[in-house]
Amino acid sequence: MLYESTRGKYLSITSAEAIKAGIAPDGGLFVPATRPGIDLEKLHKMTSMNYNERAFVVLQHFLTDYSDDEIKDCINNAYNMDKFDSPEIAPVKELSQGIYTLELWHGPTCAFKDMALQILPHLLTRAASKTGEKSEIVILVATSGDTGKAALEGFKDVPGTRIVVFYPQEGVSEIQKLQMITQEGKNVNVIAVDGNFDDTQTGVKEIFGDQGINRELQTNGYRFSSANSINWGRLVPQIVYYFSAYFDLLSQGKIERGEAINFVVPTGNFGNILAGYYARAMGLPIHKLVCAANENNVLTEFIRTGIYDRNRAFKRTISPSMDILISSNLERLLYEITEHNAEAVNEWMETLKEKGWYEVEPGIRDAIDNIFWSEYATDRETMQTIKDTFNQHNYLMDTHTAVGKNVYDKYVLATQDKTKTVIVSTASPFKFNASVARAVLKEEEIAGKSEFELLDVLAQASGIAIPEGLKNLDQKPLLHTDTVPKEEMPGAVKEGLGL
Repeated sequence: MLYESTRGKYLSITSAEAIKAGIAPDGGLFVPATRPGIDLEKLHKMTSMNYNERAFVVLQHFLTDYSDDEIKDCINNAYNMDKFDSPEIAPVKELSQGIYTLELWHGPTCAFKDMALQILPHLLTRAASKTGEKSEIVILVATSGDTGKAALEGFKDVPGTRIVVFYPQEGVSEIQKLQMITQEGKNVNVIAVDGNFDDTQTGVKEIFGDQGINRELQTNGYRFSSANSINWGRLVPQIVYYFSAYFDLLSQGKIERGEAINFVVPTGNFGNILAGYYARAMGLPIHKLVCAANENNVLTEFIRTGIYDRNRAFKRTISPSMDILISSNLERLLYEITEHNAEAVNEWMETLKEKGWYEVEPGIRDAIDNIFWSEYATDRETMQTIKDTFNQHNYLMDTHTAVGKNVYDKYVLATQDKTKTVIVSTASPFKFNASVARAVLKEEEIAGKSEFELLDVLAQASGIAIPEGLKNLDQKPLLHTDTVPKEEMPGAVKEGLGL
């Protein structure tokens, strides 16, 4: 399997080269040059497999320059009971008849980003070795909250790597912030940006594209790579859990062999749901991918109208990991939907950069509409969904998963589609416990309590144990306290590397 850039200038790249680079030098994103398929016989053998075995079946189709032993070693180092608190790794829970949740938050940082960022360091260090890379890899990350901590946890003290994480100063929850700024590790650096996530993500992309900085790094024995979902090595492990969820349902007798199901995915940067698109393209029986957005509903508007317009007010919501107006991975979908038309993708991306919006042709919009459906949830609706789901099903969900549940209810109302459905649950409810507690508890139970005090209150009310990764955060020393304007991000990177 070879890879190529969505901007068309880099073709026939191995997976190791694509993972090591992170982003293509022409500013595009690497995608598979061809779409691998899995035959039905091999597909159904996954029914009796565990998560790691399913991961191997999927990943070997995309990482053809890695040996089988290398792939298995990366998988087993990532997904084990030392890292995850569930033997299923990504368990499926029944919410009500025909509706299920896929819990992707049983890893060390209690968010779905662990599913990819526990394996990416192993893929990346193997990639560096396979390509003869002598430079130290500098992992550059922009985060809306969860990616940062998951990347820091994955890359801390990994030989041959440094990691620099930028996060928006006011755009993450208190728990997300403390998870990052208390991060230990000799090779880690965490910096707040005086701006929102789009400012932060744009700043990181500009650093990647800054030839002067790249030359200076190379002169000093460094090279950039990424742990954001712009890196194919971050996205490809996410394809696995769509297969795993499907075959868990099949093995439990919840669905019939070959039966198509829906997935509802809370998403802001479009990476999580794009992994579902690739799973569908490989042959997994998926009927509809429901894109659940919050009030920063740029994706909902695009899927409905074919117009992508980031020229709107940025809203801080109670689902902050989705507070995004520039959805990077949508570029990959456009490239795939247009049968790898790099010229068209270039035109749209340039128009987006210059004008802040672009519009695709009706035929492309219709092709997207055949696979995707989208709606958004307000903060008030999200809070009500958390409350109703807890009261009706005794199931506690975080603010992002609740966006998914709310949008799913709207989907059924609009389409009358009763296809069995998996709602992708992206974070532990304890990670956003201030909002969750307000939704399910009485005012007198939460009044005057900090986020960290609410952890205990919520645990007692729900009967669910506080995840280990969230305990005692407020008692850890603050190790990373720098804040920079978005214009000074390049200088902060150089300073952190001693350049």
